Amino acid sequence: MEDALKLRTAFFLSTVLACTSGFAGLHAAAAPAPVACDSDNGGITLPEGFCAKVVATGLGVGRHAVVMPNGDLYVSLQGHGRRDPGGVIGLRDADGDGTYETKETVTSGSATGLGVRNGYLYVAKMTSIERYKLTAGTLKPTGEMEKIADLPVQHEHEDKSVVFDGKGSLYVNVGAPSNDCQTHDRIKGDPGQDPCPLLAEHAGIWKFDENKLNQKESDGTRYATGLRQMPALAWHDGALYIAMNNRDQLDTLWPEHFTHEDNATRPAEPLYKAVQGSNFGWPYCFFDYKEQKLLQTPEYGGDGKIADRCGQYTLPIATFPAHWAPVDMMFYTGKQFPSHYRNGAFIAFHGSWNRAPLPQEGYNVTFEPFEHGKPTGKYEVFASGFPGKATLASSSDATYRPDGVAQAPDGSLFIVESEKGTIWHVFYRGKSGK
Repeated sequence: MEDALKLRTAFFLSTVLACTSGFAGLHAAAAPAPVACDSDNGGITLPEGFCAKVVATGLGVGRHAVVMPNGDLYVSLQGHGRRDPGGVIGLRDADGDGTYETKETVTSGSATGLGVRNGYLYVAKMTSIERYKLTAGTLKPTGEMEKIADLPVQHEHEDKSVVFDGKGSLYVNVGAPSNDCQTHDRIKGDPGQDPCPLLAEHAGIWKFDENKLNQKESDGTRYATGLRQMPALAWHDGALYIAMNNRDQLDTLWPEHFTHEDNATRPAEPLYKAVQGSNFGWPYCFFDYKEQKLLQTPEYGGDGKIADRCGQYTLPIATFPAHWAPVDMMFYTGKQFPSHYRNGAFIAFHGSWNRAPLPQEGYNVTFEPFEHGKPTGKYEVFASGFPGKATLASSSDATYRPDGVAQAPDGSLFIVESEKGTIWHVFYRGKSGK
């Protein structure tokens, strides 16, 4: 009797295990397959093991993006008049095929910076910071716009970004409405104003309460100063990082001191680490990429060699070639990419117009490796091929210009560009690359 009971029990358990295994197999078979990358990676070049899929295009002048936990994207658009009002759009892949076919307008008005914090979507427009209440499962935010802060009106270097320190404050860049604070902007041989009056309300980073409404710039704190144009901001590991667009036209404004080659190669695009009170030296000094030191600008008596008044300013922690034009930056914290990328910075360079008559450069997404909070070596071009041609004479000839980078919850990467409003989704797939 006991033997028979043991046999029946063993048969019952083996049947349950077989059924359970069968259900597990059915569940695995039903799981969605990885999104297939485009055979040509959507026209861009990536390191070995990476691949990309174009997930949206024709959106407008794409700038920055943020990715929600469910994969929804919010993308900022730069405006160009009535026919192209700019704003922010929400995108959703409703059918799970990897392409974002559902689109909702959040707001109009030229925008660059985006951030999500405590259930709100924050939008950095040219003269204000706004926020919109998000509701789980709903792509379009609910409720009315809330204005966090008004910012100065300016007509040059007005692109704004926004980042959070996780302690109740947000940070926004207010660029300099000038090339180098000349009495008459961009006039050959015109001297710089000394002291530069623009530094009082521009050319720096301002800190605001992220929850207080209707603040003015005077309600905030000037966190850092001496910066020209810097929409590429990131808060990482307790610190603010800034990638800046350096000065233009050394050759045409000061031909007695600088050649075309000097202008195209010497004003580095610096990466800074900021603390309260940092001063990075604009407009009095610029960081020379070839010499790797701060030099006095010609508007303030510089000749390409003098550095007399520059010793008081904070130096960059890394530098990039002249006129690459950084527009967005993020630190990689995911686990999909190899460990080499962990805690390093991805920077979108959309290229400049100011290297002519030499060919234009930049137009890429570059990776700067970090370790223990410091850059560990030379930058690496991560994504390239955006211009569509080997030699680019003018920025208007570029097929694409990368402007935004954003990390997805699974550790993959989105790249946004501004010529056609195209978005790539970049994955790491190992040696197969697909």
